[in-house]
Amino acid sequence: MRVRTDDEVYRVDAVWLGPPKATFPWRARYVAWGVGIVVFLLVTAVQRQIGFGFDFINTGWGFVITIALTRFICARISHERPLSSVMTMWVRELTAPREKTSGQGGAASAARIRVTAQRPRRRPKYKGAKRSTATATLTTHRRQSDRRKKEVRGVRTPA
Repeated sequence: MRVRTDDEVYRVDAVWLGPPKATFPWRARYVAWGVGIVVFLLVTAVQRQIGFGFDFINTGWGFVITIALTRFICARISHERPLSSVMTMWVRELTAPREKTSGQGGAASAARIRVTAQRPRRRPKYKGAKRSTATATLTTHRRQSDRRKKEVRGVRTPA
């Protein structure tokens, strides 16, 4: 089921059917005639630039291409979205700033990295005597296990 709009005025007034008593068998809006003329001139100019001559066959194909392009363009415009706004949107879309995908600068270099002959050593945690690593790791494990016991101390387990 197709629902028709209430604005019959735009559909009637924007269509030229041809001269009186000799109407065309198709309906075309005024804007379609204007777009069609401009598109035909552009298609003809492109055909001449490519090298096609001005004969019956090439002009016929020019009309076919013009009709196809005009229908494509006019399908996207209406009284609510006129040709001027569509053209403005198209121009702004083409000229909008884009994200740069290429990086700036050259290849990475290690020229500023300092290299020393000695490996960096860890600072001692305690100011007093040095402790062995085995004693230090054992002490840390005890501290962690003590923390776990303290965390669980007040929690009741379900029976």
